[in-house]
Amino acid sequence: MVDSQWSTVQSEKENVATKRQLCLPLYQEGIKGVCIMKLYYNPRLKQIARKLRKQSTYGEIKLWQYLKNKQLLGYDFHRQKPIGEYIVDFYCPKLKIAIEIDGYSHNFTFDNDINKEKFLNKLGIKVLRFLERDVLKNIEGVLEIIKENITTNKHLP
Repeated sequence: MVDSQWSTVQSEKENVATKRQLCLPLYQEGIKGVCIMKLYYNPRLKQIARKLRKQSTYGEIKLWQYLKNKQLLGYDFHRQKPIGEYIVDFYCPKLKIAIEIDGYSHNFTFDNDINKEKFLNKLGIKVLRFLERDVLKNIEGVLEIIKENITTNKHLP
């Protein structure tokens, strides 16, 4: 291969590498060669997420009792997870499913919810939405919907 061709190939590889570093999400080599997705977020959201975990709504507390410690079909869920410029109530990285509980804590900000959902969908994350009152009054039904989504729509990378 001629030197000029080699430098062009190297330059293209560097451009691709740079684009990958800037892109959201970033795929990295994981355990046993499986690609995992690392989601970046605005660092200022980390403190806000901690605060939200301490100030959870009754619905979030109730649902968390069923999601924590891999209790739901063995999947690991995170609480108040920052993703990009948003914070989702619950997130399962393996399934790429986010769960949002809508109610008074969200002040019924539907425009922001729509933008958040579009952003998450672009990353390949499915969003499940429940009303706070449904979580409080019908937790079995909410869990059944989550289980159905896990078993029928596994969003594995």
